[in-house]
Amino acid sequence: MKTEDRSILGHFKLYLILILFIGINACGYSASDKSGNKEIQDSQINSDDTVIDESQVIHSLTLSPRDPKPGEPFRLLAIGGQEIKKAVIRVTNNGSEFPSKHSRQGNGLPFWRIDEFTGAETGSYQAELVVKNTTIKKITFVIAQKKSSSNSQSIWESSKSWSHELEALYSAWVNALFFDATESTSWAALHEVTQNKDQNFLYNYLSLNEDNATEKNKVIMQPDCADNPFYLRAYFAWKLGLPFGYHVTDRGYLGRAPQTGQWVTNNAHTSKTQTTLSFNGFLRNVMNGVHSGTARTALKDDNSDYYPVDLKRNALRPGIVYADPYGHTLILVKWIPQTENHPGTLLAVDAQPDKTIAIKRFWKGNFLFNTSEVIGEPGFKAFRPIVIKENQFYLLKNKELTRESGFINFSLQQQKLKSNEFYLAMDRAINPKPLDPETALLDLIQALHEQLLVRVKSVETGEVYMKAHPGVIIPMPSRAAGVFQTGGIWEDFSTPNRDLRLLIAIDAVLDFPDRIVQTPEDFKMPALRSSTQVKTKLETLMKEKLNELFITYTRTDGVEQKLSLTEIVRRRAGFEVGYNPNDGIEIRWGAPENSEERASCRRHVPANQHEAMNTVRVWFQKRLHPPT
Repeated sequence: MKTEDRSILGHFKLYLILILFIGINACGYSASDKSGNKEIQDSQINSDDTVIDESQVIHSLTLSPRDPKPGEPFRLLAIGGQEIKKAVIRVTNNGSEFPSKHSRQGNGLPFWRIDEFTGAETGSYQAELVVKNTTIKKITFVIAQKKSSSNSQSIWESSKSWSHELEALYSAWVNALFFDATESTSWAALHEVTQNKDQNFLYNYLSLNEDNATEKNKVIMQPDCADNPFYLRAYFAWKLGLPFGYHVTDRGYLGRAPQTGQWVTNNAHTSKTQTTLSFNGFLRNVMNGVHSGTARTALKDDNSDYYPVDLKRNALRPGIVYADPYGHTLILVKWIPQTENHPGTLLAVDAQPDKTIAIKRFWKGNFLFNTSEVIGEPGFKAFRPIVIKENQFYLLKNKELTRESGFINFSLQQQKLKSNEFYLAMDRAINPKPLDPETALLDLIQALHEQLLVRVKSVETGEVYMKAHPGVIIPMPSRAAGVFQTGGIWEDFSTPNRDLRLLIAIDAVLDFPDRIVQTPEDFKMPALRSSTQVKTKLETLMKEKLNELFITYTRTDGVEQKLSLTEIVRRRAGFEVGYNPNDGIEIRWGAPENSEERASCRRHVPANQHEAMNTVRVWFQKRLHPPT
């Protein structure tokens, strides 16, 4: 054989080996995972986990309003497995069938569909959930002219316990409530969400016009981030006559998680006779009782309002709460599945100090996780179910929350989990199949851009206040923890928490090309390219995209200032001290000293605040939040 033939054959063999190796890696996680950290192995998720275990599927059929009147439109909510997509909701009366006039559906989990029907005359009706000509759920209801009344001296009467079926219904309701929302969606208050008749299946469920925006006695919900999950849970429980409660909890300290005290429930006495006003008054008590430490009780605490769950698709359902290490909470509302052309997305909703409600995606820029040097134990948690035993409320214990119980099972997977392991587990839950590296990078940059656009609005809100109150100096807390936690006007207009998250988000984008080298098995690597080559290409793509995207803010002199994301990244050190509303807007956007942009600035923080900010700055530089 000639030398050149041997050379060709050698290259051909090498080519086949490379193709085989790349093909194996492209089909899933590589064998190298088997020798890795056990905690990471345990937190991995395969694509099979996105499919509901049919043995765990719960079917339910619910009517709204609770007592429809003659001629009043009504809706039926069905939940179940994937078969719900093709199911039929059949309503009959004396052999006559009533077709639905409108239907919508979602894949929360659980899968659900809502059918709307025109009003019908007085009588007894039957509703059936039919799949492949088989009735799998049936309920009966009466349409009649009834008057809603309550003689209860408690906030509301609880007629039944929480069950795995009602927990599934809660998840479906939360998902349907926010199903059409996107990352750019926000509301002035939570009650604006529930006043949307099309989205809220429980709209006026009690037939009290309780969700009518023009009604005098309507539901008012203006929670902050810690209250927000409790408000949604209380609203659902109130409508369906379920038990609800919260614990008065201390704040804990380093070395001891917050601990629970008095348990306040809807059995509490009320002097109000109007049902909706009684509910609103109870929510004010919730606001006064719940705080940033409530969600960070110890994971093993049997008396806590929440319990921890697995980092798996089947556990992270709409309604699950995320408690970050520093007091912020979010509620999961929607999964957008991974496709061939786009990464998966996990959406949540949170509340801000100014009571606005907004949609946030899961990523490092919004969901902080750390188990070292923090107060309490953070993570994804479910509300602990409350059942009624011998006319008394009873919280289910951790040992009772098993897979066999039908509830999402109690799990200590997140306990003492390192942050990189947490994010890796979540990335694999959201994207169970290897990602295209370029698509993944562009998605991260888009998330960063969205976060910056939200900051534009937040900083502008502070600027509007300062212009309306010339000469006013907003007091700044002296301690680092206070800067991040203090309420009142400082919390309303300063942005330390938002800016810390922004810095972490910028780091996540800048560090992404290195992740290709560190965990190539998580990505669909191009054929015949090394991870180092892919990294180089991603760095080029990043520069191009950061140059393409912009934000715009209005300077003190009224001129619109346009900043590319490249410029934002370049001046990121300025965001370590850009949170104080006493500074002019140019400084808050990191305008360089002696620049034309900064020349229009007319406001500067007092010297004592400037000194304090330099002390606090170390937390931003370390990308850490002081214990709060």
